[in-house]
Amino acid sequence: MAKAKTHYTCQACGYQTAKWLGKCPDCGAWSSLLEEAGAKQDEKRPAWGASGGAAKPMLLKDVSGDAEVRQRTGIAEFDRVLGGGVVAGSVVLLGGDPGIGKSTLLLAALDRLARQGAVLYVSGEESLRQTKMRAERLRVEGDSIHLFAETDAERVLAAAEALQPRALVVDSIQTMYLPELGNAPGSITQVREVAGRLMAYAKRTGVPTFIVGHVTKEGSIAGPRVLEHMVDTVLYFEGERGHPFRILRAHKNRFGSTNEIGVFEMKGAGLVEVSDPSALFLSERPAGKSGSVVTSTLNGTRPLLVEVQALVAPTGYGTARRTAIGVDSNRVALLAAVLEKKEEIPLVGCDLFVNVAGGMQLNEPACDLAVCAALVSSLQNRPLDPHTLVLGEVGLAGEVRAVGQVEPRLVEAAKMGFKRVVMPAGSARRMESTKLRVVGVETLGDALRAMFD
Repeated sequence: MAKAKTHYTCQACGYQTAKWLGKCPDCGAWSSLLEEAGAKQDEKRPAWGASGGAAKPMLLKDVSGDAEVRQRTGIAEFDRVLGGGVVAGSVVLLGGDPGIGKSTLLLAALDRLARQGAVLYVSGEESLRQTKMRAERLRVEGDSIHLFAETDAERVLAAAEALQPRALVVDSIQTMYLPELGNAPGSITQVREVAGRLMAYAKRTGVPTFIVGHVTKEGSIAGPRVLEHMVDTVLYFEGERGHPFRILRAHKNRFGSTNEIGVFEMKGAGLVEVSDPSALFLSERPAGKSGSVVTSTLNGTRPLLVEVQALVAPTGYGTARRTAIGVDSNRVALLAAVLEKKEEIPLVGCDLFVNVAGGMQLNEPACDLAVCAALVSSLQNRPLDPHTLVLGEVGLAGEVRAVGQVEPRLVEAAKMGFKRVVMPAGSARRMESTKLRVVGVETLGDALRAMFD
C-alpha cells in the first residue's frame, strides 16, 4: 500500500509546494500555506469530468444548434441578470457579503421554480428549523421545496440523484466537503473538488445548480479563482448593510450579457424588486443645491438615471485629497486636471469629494461631463437646473466626445420629467427626434457655459 503524500497549498491562490513556506511565492500572502493530504499513488480516482455531451468527438455541423430552453424564476430582476432565465444544466455562483440577502434571494427564486416541480435546498450553515423560520418570514409555502441540512457532498449528490429536482441550491460551497480528501471544509482542495462534482452532476442531468460563495475582505469570492472559471455564471450581490438597496451584478455569464444589473430593496418581508430604479435613485435628490448633477448610465439594455454629487472645499493640509465613491478616483483626478489646465478652474488647493448616490457604480466615460459639472457647481456654489441631464466623455484636450446608445438614455430622461440635455455635438447630429431640448457642445468650456450661464 503506497503512502499518501502531503503537500502545502496556499489558501489564497491555490499555489502548491512540497514544503512549508512562510510566504506564498505566487501571491505574496503570509502564513497562508496549509498542509493537505494528496491522493495515494496507487489509487485511481474517478474522473469527474464536466462534460455532459457525447462520449466521442462529433462534427460541429452534427451538433444540435437549438436555442437553450430557459426557466423563469418569476423574479424579473433576477431573470434579467441571468440573461432571460435559468438555462438547464447551468451552474450559477452567487457571492456577496454576509447578511446581504443571498440566501433570501435564492429561497424566493426556489419558491417560484417549485411551482413546476420538486426543488432541493441544501443548507450547510443553518438547521432545518432556521431555514423554516426564514421561509415563514418570506411567506414561502414550500409545497415542493425539499430541505436538506448536510455538509457531506457525497450525501448531497446522492439525495439529488434520488429526488431528481428541477433546481438545486447549495448554501454554501465553503461548508461542503468530501470525506476521502481528508482536508478541512473550505480549503482550496475541498472547494475545487466539490464544485467540480456539482458541475458534473448539473451537466449530466440538466439540473440548474446555484452555489452560494463567501467573499473575502477584498470583496472577491473566497477560494481559488479557478472556482469562478469552472462555473457558467458568476453573480455578485452588492450593497451596504445600512442601505436598503441591493444590486445584483453579473461578472461572468456564458448565456447572457455581463452588463445587466438587477435592483432590489430589502424590506421586512424580504427582497422586493425595483422595476423603476431611476425614480428610486432620484427620489431623495436635494432641490436647489449645488454640486448635484444627473447623468445617465447604461447597464446592458437598461438606461439608469443617477445623481452625481460633488463637494469642493479648501484643503487644510499640504496635499489636497481626492476621494471618490462609485466612480474611479483616478478618473476624478484626471478630470480635475483637465478643468484646471484647460478651463482655469482653481482646484489645486481644494479637497475633492465625489459620490454616486444610491450605491451605483459608474464604469463608462459617458459620465465624465457630469462629474466635471458637479465639481464646478460645488466650487462656485451655483446649482444646476434640476431638469437638465448631462452626458459626455471628456478628453485630455478638453473636448467632449460622443457617447453610444443615446436614444434609450433620452427616452428614460423624458419619462422622468427632464426637459433639456447637454450632450456631445457628435451624438446630437446622429440622433433622431426627441422630446428634450438638446444642447450640443464640442468642448468642456462650451458645456460649462451652457449649464451655468
